[in-house]
Amino acid sequence: MTANRGPRAATDGRELRLWKAGWALTVIFTAAILAAGSVFYGLVYLLDFQEIDTTAKLDAKTLFDMVKLSFGVVAGAGALVALVVAYRRQRVDEAGAHREATRLHTERFSQAVDKLGSDSPAVRLGGVYALAGLADDAPTQDLRQTCIDVLCAYLQLPFTPDPGDDPADQEEHHRYLALRKVRHTILRLIGDHYRPPRGTHRSWQGCDLDLTDVTIDGDMNFYGAEFTGSNVSFCGAKFTRGTVSFNAARFTGGDVDFGNAEFSGSDVTFYLAAFSGSRVTFSDAKFTGGTVNFSPTEFSSGGKVYFDGAEFTGSNVSFYSSEFSGSRVTFSDAKFTRGTVSFNAARFTGGDVDFNNAEFSGSDVTFHDAEFTGGTVNFLDVVGPAPHGLAAAVGTPPPARVNLPSAWQSPIS
Repeated sequence: MTANRGPRAATDGRELRLWKAGWALTVIFTAAILAAGSVFYGLVYLLDFQEIDTTAKLDAKTLFDMVKLSFGVVAGAGALVALVVAYRRQRVDEAGAHREATRLHTERFSQAVDKLGSDSPAVRLGGVYALAGLADDAPTQDLRQTCIDVLCAYLQLPFTPDPGDDPADQEEHHRYLALRKVRHTILRLIGDHYRPPRGTHRSWQGCDLDLTDVTIDGDMNFYGAEFTGSNVSFCGAKFTRGTVSFNAARFTGGDVDFGNAEFSGSDVTFYLAAFSGSRVTFSDAKFTGGTVNFSPTEFSSGGKVYFDGAEFTGSNVSFYSSEFSGSRVTFSDAKFTRGTVSFNAARFTGGDVDFNNAEFSGSDVTFHDAEFTGGTVNFLDVVGPAPHGLAAAVGTPPPARVNLPSAWQSPIS
């Protein structure tokens, strides 16, 4: 995904593609002759004519019928020519209208980007709304994607931290608040447009979203969003404040990347989300503060969710009542060293869940009332004591599909 593409010509098949007139006429005439011949021989077959009477004389009625037939052929040929001309004119008109729409889009795009680069926060805010509206009205998916890329690129720009409430820096403090309002507006608009559309705006579902290294210090709402065919990146993003909701979101295709993200202060929720076909990565993510809630979440139908190398060192992370029924979910090399991680009442009914080489050394990790009735769950080569409630949930002896270190196979609290 790139955020520096400019508007370019449409590539969705609307550009003008016409056969040369000679080729078009030849093809149409050939098709007409074949069709006429097929109809003629079909009638001969259906009417059961055996042969043509070669002794018959040409009378006036027959001659008149032949003249009418000749005029009909000429009229049909003229109609075919008119059809070709009309088709070409229609295609030229459509191409012209499309070029005009693209030209107007490019003009509006340039004006919106100019506003986004203004020194005035109010003008920048106007540029944000202009780009969002332009993405809604874009004549092609490529042009819509360009508008989204620019909004994402703005969020990726470095910004001056809040100077605080020092009276000597009040002007800079107010400017910081105004520019933060611009950033929060972009976050809100992105969330709004990746949810099912409401009102007049169009959905941006299916478009790529690149929030790599973005600081998300405000609210975002992806409630009910469907990530079905696009690449979405929160790689390296920092969730520091506010609430970010993926509640009831559907991850059913494409790639969604939270790799190296930092969850340090926000409340991030995946309540009733479904991971059923996407590749979703939380590899090397850091859960150091705030709350991250995956309960109840469904991991099913061939999805792949990776927490490899993730660090759970201070957040409250919950998989309470989540169902692992068909996906591959891996926590390999993850570190559970502080904070709380709950798998209470989780259901492991299928798929493959892997905690290989994970470290349990300080976090309060619990599996109370979890159910292990299908699939494979692997705790081999882990470091540290067994999570609370795991042995009781697995049972003694553990089923073959649950791989536990020998030191964990005695009942624990």
